[in-house]
Order: sequence, then C-alpha cells, then structure tokens
Amino acid sequence: MRNSVLQIDVDAKNCWSGCQRRIETMPPVPQKEPTQQDRKFVVALARGLDVLRAFRSAEGMLGNNEIAERTGLPKPTVSRLTYTLTRLGYLTHVPRFSKYRLAPGVLALGYTALAHLGIRQVARPFMQDLANHADASVALGAPDRTRVIYVEHCFSRSVLTVRLDVGSRIPIATTAAGRALIAVMSDEQRDATYRILAERAGAGWPKMLEGIETAIAGYEARGFTMSIGDWQPDVNGVAVPIVMPDGTGMFAFNCGAPAFSISPERLLEDIGPRLKGIVRKVSAILNGGENEPGEDLNEARNYQGGNVVNTGGGGRAGRRFTA
Repeated sequence: MRNSVLQIDVDAKNCWSGCQRRIETMPPVPQKEPTQQDRKFVVALARGLDVLRAFRSAEGMLGNNEIAERTGLPKPTVSRLTYTLTRLGYLTHVPRFSKYRLAPGVLALGYTALAHLGIRQVARPFMQDLANHADASVALGAPDRTRVIYVEHCFSRSVLTVRLDVGSRIPIATTAAGRALIAVMSDEQRDATYRILAERAGAGWPKMLEGIETAIAGYEARGFTMSIGDWQPDVNGVAVPIVMPDGTGMFAFNCGAPAFSISPERLLEDIGPRLKGIVRKVSAILNGGENEPGEDLNEARNYQGGNVVNTGGGGRAGRRFTA
C-alpha cells in the first residue's frame, strides 16, 4: 500500500515537471494592430517591439520564419526589422544557425525598468516569507496586453514550486493574478480586454468569461481571486491586486503551487488572507504613512512574515488596492 502511495506521488511530480516545460515554451499569441486609424500610433515601432516580444527565455534563438509565424507579420517585413534591430544593438545575428538572439541592449532596457519599480524592493521580503510558509512560489506581476508579466518572483525551498523567471508571462484570463488585475481595471480597460479575449477564445469565451466573473465576485467578497485548475489542471493559485497610489500602474501578488501540494481550502482560509495582509503592509509603506485604520506603520515596515489577521471582506470602491 505504501509503495502504491509513493508511486502516485512520483507520477504527480513527473506530471508537474512536464507541465512546467509546456508553460515555459508556450508561444505568444500574435497581436493585432489597431483596427481604427490612430494618427499617433507608429506601426513600424509597434512591429519592431512585437519582434522583440517573440523571444522566450526557454529558447535562445529564433529565425525569421519563426518570428513571422509568432507575430503574424510578413517575412520580408520581419527580415527588415531584424536587420534594423541588429544594427541598433537589440538583436545579435548568429550566422552558424541563421538565427537571432536578444542582445545586451534589451537587457539594459529591462534592467532600467526593473530598477525603478520600487514596489519590488519593498515587497520582496514579505513575498519570500510567504513562499517559505506556503512551500510555494509568490510572484508580483503587471498587465502586459492579455498576459501578466512577472517583475519579481520568490520561491520556497521545495523543488515543486512554480519556477517561472522574472519576465515570464502567463495568461490574464485563467490565472489568479490575471483575474485580480481585471478586477481593478477601469470599465474601459476591462471592456477592451474582454473584446480581445472573446475574439481569440471563440466558442470558448462564455466559459472563460464565467471563470473571470466568478473570480471577480470572490474578490469583491473576500478581497482576493482564485484559480483552481483553470490555467493548468494541476496548478492552484490565489492573488490580490494593488493599484499604485502615484498612478504608475497596477500589479498583482499571487501565490501558486501544484494542486497536490496546496489545496483550495488552504488558499481560501490561510494563503489568501496572508496575501491580503502583505498587500496592506506594502501599500502602507508605499503611501509613506497612509496606513490602514488601526495599522501600525512601524509594524508594517518591520514585518517579517508573521501571522496576518484577515480584517474582512472585499475590495474598495473605485477598484483601488485591497485591504
């Protein structure tokens, strides 16, 4: 009997490892250019950026044919763009394989952007403590079209956590982090996101929308969103959004792990409330003293992952950061 249980656990772990490989190599969905004319929109620039976005950390190099397939751009256009980006130092041509890879110029842009995201430095100690407590991964993500891009990620010591690097992108519609971001979007942003998702999902849109709306209802009632096998059948997660008080954007904190290691009940009763507590404390620090009623700012600054008390229900009016 014991051997049978051990075998089931090994099979689950092997399945999870395969799932991670599929996630890391998932190709991007080609982005459509604006359907209506916008005189301020520079199409050539947008296409060049789409070429750069086609690269993934799991793949070192891409050829023009692969880039054309991923972006939906004509191959002659891709050839001109890769040539230009190479001349500018954003791509490197590898003659041996007739392919391109990202050059250090892209790294410089990304590093500059990350260096100015102060929320990362404030949040990281809290995120690491929760990752250790939950034996899971805790990430900070920002909206990236119809995806969520990770700008910070902390892992537990477990080899079974969701190990996606900074810069990885996950779907916005089926993940807890993505649904948390949708929950705090303006009506205009949400409608625009829904239009794109509906077009891509086709007949699957009603089910996708139902999952999003259920998660938003959960956010309004409890202050966090959940995804129980909606993104990947063997991945569970919970997330809490935060809208920056200085108007620089929105983010979502999420905690996730393989389904066999973290149950929906634990996400609901333990991890979700703890994640809400982290967002309250990060918000207090970023607000420079605009802490929650009854919240000790010194305690927030010195927080090292202790017990977090769930102060109760849902999101604030106006879709601001949760408390």
